[in-house]
Amino acid sequence: MDANVIKRNELLAQKTIEGLKSRNMEGYYAASREEALKIALDMIPEGSSISMGGGMSVHEIGLSDALKNGNYNFIDRDEYEDKRKAMLLAYDADYYLASCNAMTDDGVLVNIDGNSNRVSAIAQGPKHVIFIVGMNKICNDVDSAMKRARNVAAPINVQRFGLNTPCSKKGTCFNCKSPDTICCQILITRFSRHPGRISVILVNDNLGF
Repeated sequence: MDANVIKRNELLAQKTIEGLKSRNMEGYYAASREEALKIALDMIPEGSSISMGGGMSVHEIGLSDALKNGNYNFIDRDEYEDKRKAMLLAYDADYYLASCNAMTDDGVLVNIDGNSNRVSAIAQGPKHVIFIVGMNKICNDVDSAMKRARNVAAPINVQRFGLNTPCSKKGTCFNCKSPDTICCQILITRFSRHPGRISVILVNDNLGF
């Protein structure tokens, strides 16, 4: 990565971490995927119960594999025939892992969901929530974060899942009411009432969608 891009990301991350702090959330900056993995593992004690949504960023830094192969109670919903049971177990987990569809440079997180299991777990339930966020998801304000979530993240995800929505065909949001829409619930996390519950690891890389 170009040295100027790295410097820009470091400075932007510092601003974002200050914003998170002002919102009662913790922020960390990782210069690489490997460093992000180390920070995350240092935060999670062995023996912890852990669940997650479908966050690609968590997989991309190797965190999900490390937890599956380590001394943890990893709740892997792909191994459950009853997916609803696995999703419900997430609400009582020690740690919930996620990424976000977008976030602002002053620490507001934006997430869109189809079934609401992810946004509801972020909002309430698990004792701790750890976000893995690539610097490509940082936006100037809530409006631009919403636009990113709806016009970048959502179309790519519906294409990934093979869903039949206007954005899967045109690549941009139509504010549709398609039966396949994944834009059913929108969660804007602007403050955490519980200190230390939400942590965000900003990664000097392009992660997720």
